[in-house]
Amino acid sequence: MLSDLFVRDFRCFAEAKVELHPDVTLLVGRNAQGKTSLIEAACILLRLQSPRTTNRAELVRFGAPACLVEAAWHGKRLRYAQSATTRRLALDGTTCSKSADYLAASGVVVWMDHRDMSLLRGGAEHRRRFLDFAASQMFPDYLHALRGYERALRGRNYVLKRDAVIGWKQADAFARVMDGFAQVLWRRRAELCAALQPEVTAAHAKLSDGAEEVQIEFKRTSDDALSLFDALLAMRDKEARMRSTAFGPHRDDIAMKLNDLDATTFASEGQQRSFALSMKLAQAHVLGKARSEAPLMLIDDVFGELDANRRRALLACLPPGTQKIITTTNLDWADADQMTGLVYRVEQATLDRVQG
Repeated sequence: MLSDLFVRDFRCFAEAKVELHPDVTLLVGRNAQGKTSLIEAACILLRLQSPRTTNRAELVRFGAPACLVEAAWHGKRLRYAQSATTRRLALDGTTCSKSADYLAASGVVVWMDHRDMSLLRGGAEHRRRFLDFAASQMFPDYLHALRGYERALRGRNYVLKRDAVIGWKQADAFARVMDGFAQVLWRRRAELCAALQPEVTAAHAKLSDGAEEVQIEFKRTSDDALSLFDALLAMRDKEARMRSTAFGPHRDDIAMKLNDLDATTFASEGQQRSFALSMKLAQAHVLGKARSEAPLMLIDDVFGELDANRRRALLACLPPGTQKIITTTNLDWADADQMTGLVYRVEQATLDRVQG
């Protein structure tokens, strides 16, 4: 699937090339050596977004003018170059001016790391980010709607804060723009959650040996019958006090229940971990079905934190044919599970192939 990953001046790496195994590639090393940066590079190359930062300038190695990431994906050569201010994309050596065309030719990605626990421990913004990352890969119209909504939201919030007397006419103009994008986001998020629900239930049943039942449900913050524009008209007084937009997709959430109780409040740490894993496994299955291809699994230091039963259940629940790039601080668990593939030791942004 993904092969011959090459980076130059990316994060801490001056230059590195990684031959990737079609099944499992393990990156082993102490913390802060560059392991996560390599799988971040793979994510950015395929999806044009980082799970670690929204500031693209952070991707460029200190002192370098730009960074470069390249790899082959199903025979196509993908190229991503980023300076502090400019991004350049290429497919098979030809410059690609539209990100939508580039993304259509690349693959789907599922990212897993310890921060997945924020799906249950953190605020609604973590669950919205989960929806956005999956939906943008699943629905061609989603990312355009999300970016359009966010631009209009920033404009409206500026108007609400700018003057002592709010210019409601201008705020309403932004609200009408937001409304069109919001309808797309709400519809796609509801469709995604409906597709995720049976997969989450199935994955969690395997991880918990059938001892627990989980449910998820997409939650809007107001009456589904109201348009965004109408809902905001009814919230004039509240917005005048808050000086910000009180309702919309930027306040959506996912209700997560374990045995009919709120899992964000009543689940134990172990139950929350299983739930978070189930969400990412469900994402992998849903994306695989939507795109008719197995996703690339980028797994950052997760397996070492799991007991043997959860680890084996997680591997058994992955969609067939997934390619996995896994970072870890040690190989004890991999040896116990007889995991085979390519193994690289990563130390101070250098790689040494030790197996495969």
